[in-house]
Amino acid sequence: MTNYQTLLTDVTDKVATIWLNRPEHRNSFSPDMTRELYEAFGRFEADDGVRAIVVTGSGKYFSAGADLGRRGGSTFSRSADADSAEQQQRTERAEPMRMRTPIIAAMNGSAVGMGITLPVSWDLRFAAADAKYGFVFTRRGIVPEAGSTWMLPRLVGVSQAMELLLSGRIFSGTEGAAMGLFSRALPADEVLPAAQEFARDLAANTSAVSVAATKALVYNGLGQDREYSHAIEHQVFRWAGNQPDAREGVTAFLEKRTPDWPLSKSKDYPPMLLAPC
Repeated sequence: MTNYQTLLTDVTDKVATIWLNRPEHRNSFSPDMTRELYEAFGRFEADDGVRAIVVTGSGKYFSAGADLGRRGGSTFSRSADADSAEQQQRTERAEPMRMRTPIIAAMNGSAVGMGITLPVSWDLRFAAADAKYGFVFTRRGIVPEAGSTWMLPRLVGVSQAMELLLSGRIFSGTEGAAMGLFSRALPADEVLPAAQEFARDLAANTSAVSVAATKALVYNGLGQDREYSHAIEHQVFRWAGNQPDAREGVTAFLEKRTPDWPLSKSKDYPPMLLAPC
């Protein structure tokens, strides 16, 4: 595996696990950790041997957000050019919502700020029931980022999103799961095993191409009207039904065995999803 300064990584059973590894700083995001995380996403996205990515935190925290101690009161002072360059670099490495590989946040401990807005753009979030979470930006004199003002209302509804974003209040993993922000709220020591078990099931029993296409249909559909979204979905369904994975899926089911999927997430993809939407 590639050596990282701020991350630990492992690939087992076609599941890549990434640990945010700055426990002495509560896994707060330095520029290096942000860069390395997106580099790791890009590396695992390009690897057909990786079917799912799980991100968790080393120690008792998931992430305390941006490293506020690094520059004191100037932590959030940035030029427009710097912001634009950083966003371009992230997009070139890996944009989570455009990736074909599912990303699962195993939020084993508390997370605020950037530590929660980044996972909002990932595909699933498992949380520690008693941990503390919060979109604390208004309490730091700034506004939410990482696309969270677009995605959070789509996850929890406008009223709930407004409550969380405007107040910046802290809430528990249990409360977040009840809102729909988290898929599951579990005891802290069960969060990572549950996320990895879910990821292993994806890796063994689902088609990589089917998962990638389904993910794209959902995210693309958020910006499409219903009729257009349905039309694209129908085209993808017809395309998938004529592919080797569809034959293998049915045959494996009838033979009561684990599928051996022939298609590749990096090489095989519905052509209608490659066009700009």
